[in-house]
Parts: sequence; C-alpha cells; structure tokens
Amino acid sequence: MLSRYLSIAEYALLPALALVGSGLWATFYTLKKKAQSAILHFAAGVIFSVAAVEILPQVIRLHNWFLTLLGFGGGIVLMLLIRRITEGMESDRSAKAAIPVTFLVVLGVDVVVDGLLLGVGFAAGAKEGRLLAYALGIESISLGLATATTLGNTGLKRRQSMQLLVGIALLFLISTLAGATLLHNLSPLGLDIVLSFGLAALLFLVTEELLQEAHIAQEPAWLTATFYLGFLLFLLLGMLA
Repeated sequence: MLSRYLSIAEYALLPALALVGSGLWATFYTLKKKAQSAILHFAAGVIFSVAAVEILPQVIRLHNWFLTLLGFGGGIVLMLLIRRITEGMESDRSAKAAIPVTFLVVLGVDVVVDGLLLGVGFAAGAKEGRLLAYALGIESISLGLATATTLGNTGLKRRQSMQLLVGIALLFLISTLAGATLLHNLSPLGLDIVLSFGLAALLFLVTEELLQEAHIAQEPAWLTATFYLGFLLFLLLGMLA
C-alpha cells in the first residue's frame, strides 16, 4: 500500500514541480504585456479544455440532473460569494499590494479538482494515471506562468509569490493522494456533486479571472488564438489519456 502511494506521489510531483518551476521563472523575468496576455489566454484555454474533456463527460455519464444542478449551482453561488467577500480586500491597493484573494481561492479549487482527478485516474489504472499526470503537467506550466503573472501585476514581493506557488503545489499533492483514496470509494451520487462543483469552479476561473486579466487594448488575432491553442493541446492529450 505504501509503495502504491509513493508511486502516485512521484507522478503527482510532475505537475507540482511544473507549476512551481514555471511560476518562479515568470516571477524573476518580467514579461511584456502581450506575452502576459498570451500566457493567460493559453492557460484559460487549457483549463476550459480540462472542464470539457475530463470533467463534463463524467458528469454526463453519471446522468443525475438533480445532483448536477445541486453541485454546479452550489459551485457558482460559492464562487460569487467568495468574490463578493474579497472585493473589499482587493480594492484597497495602497502602498502595500493586495493579494488577489478571489483569484487564489478559485485557483485553489481548480488545483484540488485536478489533484482529485489525477488520484482517481491512478485508482482506475496505472496507465491512465501516468498519461493524466503528463497532461496535467502541461496545464500546470501554463497555470504557474499565469499565477506568477497575476501576482506580479499586483506588485506582490517575490518571496510572497514564491511561498504562494509552493503552497498551491502542496495543495495539489495532498488532493491527489486524497483522490486516490477517498474518491475511489465515493458513491456515484457524491462523485456527481463533487465533479459538478469542480466544473463550475473551473468555468468561473476561466471566464471571471483569467480571461478578464488577459484582455488588453488592441488585441491582435494571434494573441486570441492562444486560447484555442491551449484548448486543442489538452484536448489531444486527453484523447491519449
């Protein structure tokens, strides 16, 4: 049993290190506005693809409209409530930069959902788990870049940004191990609620956080195309997994 968890943790380290490594790179190297926008567009496309390729088909397969409504509706209500509570914290950006609490909370939900999916993937089979780890590694690179870019735009200190990146990576590792144990034995009813909630959180992260941050004045067509590139990349990786 211990060797099994160690094997899962090894593969879970790939997305975790990809997130931290790409985030650290973006923390020390300031990117131009168009490059930042391209990264955010790409990350939004990847996460949107995760929702469409990995989560939505499972929700449809479980085929319980009431539980889907309950989980998805609860996710949207919670995300909107979080944004309302944290609006005051983010609006007061005086001498010290305010941490984008809403973004980080929704990002945390995204990371937890990804970790749970990876854990469930390994519970379904070693091959499925490995391929999903590789796919999530690609997502984590764009997510790390997007996170560091968003934190950098608030003027947050590098040390604080690095601590947040490491914390998000640890959250991913913990949720992966939780997914390999808890969700593997979770009933279809409970799984439907969890996945529907995660689906709502991912869509919120894309539409209300990443894409809003990504848009700039005089946006060229190639920049917008990076969203679809991110979607297509994870779609193809999802087919392999």
